Amino acid sequence: MHTPAALLLELGLILTALSVLGGVARRLSLSPIPLYLLAGLAVGEGGVAPVPAAGEFVETGAAIGVVLLLLTLGLQFSLPEFTAGLRQHMPSAVVDLVLNAAPGAVTGWLLGFDGLGILALAGATYVSSSGIIARLLADLRRLGNRETPAILSVLVMEDIVMAAYLPLLAVLAAGGPWWQALLGTVAAVGAVLAAFTASYRWGHHLGRLLSHPDAEQLLLRVLGLTLIVAALAEVVHASAAVGAFLVGLSLTGETADRARAVLSPLRDLFAAIFFLGIGLSVDPEELVPFLPAACGLAAVTAVTKVVTGRYAASRDRVGRRGQLRAGTALIARGEFSLVIIGLVGTMHGGLAPLVTAYVFVLAVVGPLLTHLAGALPRGPDRAAAETVRPPHP
Repeated sequence: MHTPAALLLELGLILTALSVLGGVARRLSLSPIPLYLLAGLAVGEGGVAPVPAAGEFVETGAAIGVVLLLLTLGLQFSLPEFTAGLRQHMPSAVVDLVLNAAPGAVTGWLLGFDGLGILALAGATYVSSSGIIARLLADLRRLGNRETPAILSVLVMEDIVMAAYLPLLAVLAAGGPWWQALLGTVAAVGAVLAAFTASYRWGHHLGRLLSHPDAEQLLLRVLGLTLIVAALAEVVHASAAVGAFLVGLSLTGETADRARAVLSPLRDLFAAIFFLGIGLSVDPEELVPFLPAACGLAAVTAVTKVVTGRYAASRDRVGRRGQLRAGTALIARGEFSLVIIGLVGTMHGGLAPLVTAYVFVLAVVGPLLTHLAGALPRGPDRAAAETVRPPHP
């Protein structure tokens, strides 16, 4: 089997550079995500050091990275407590949709986009990045915080909305009839709800099926099943992230603890590739003219996400500091917004570079604001805002 030397060399240089950047971020007590994104910008098309041989690997690895991030995040929680959280946060989902889709829709109208362009920009400003936020919560050691269930509930609600939204957008972009769009939407939402129901009723059997004393067997079984579920979710235009998250939620006890241990190194590798991939997809020359508009839209929707997070965390009686952490954690946009412009971006001049610039700004600024929110001076409500959660019931 012949392995291209250029591929090996480029991957080796990429991983070495990511290691250096990650080390710098750790020394500064920061998340490495912004540095990884900037590194992707540097090695992408139009960057200072393009890596054409490694591009396909990075694109594939980025998709795996999102799946692993959400799988390991799901392993931190149990399905019953998370389901209760979803019921608690239905009003939060409504607030999230209204506050964060409206700025995109208004901007699209002001820029003269047609109905499809307005719908696409509204979706891009609405949905947060599950991948970036999952890594942020781990990097900043907030998985046990009281505001974290509220954050996850909002993210999963967004993914369910995306399950209805993406088939609708895809059919409309292709010029299909309204009934076909409606049928695709109903099928996608039904598939997500069926997956939740199956996981809730029979998920406890999954641990016994996947459990094995050998770490290699456990890794192969859990990862194999997760990728299959993620693929099925994508087939019905739902989110691969939701599928992976459900698998993680279904595993409990010792099986979940051991799975988390064996998957963590793999998750860290592919998560770094995921953040690199976002930057790699960006052409700096195309973004510059749209940066002023993107920054203005980013400023508005950063505020609306903070309001969303504060409201969601307040429903769980989290203190003010925890509410602020929840709000800033939701700011980052990422993979879903890029999928949206992939569906309709070429049909509307200016939409693709505007959304790409917008996503990149918030993907970099969001983690920094999240870090700063956690570094504010401690107040008297800190004890009420944070507590360590048991790994599993």
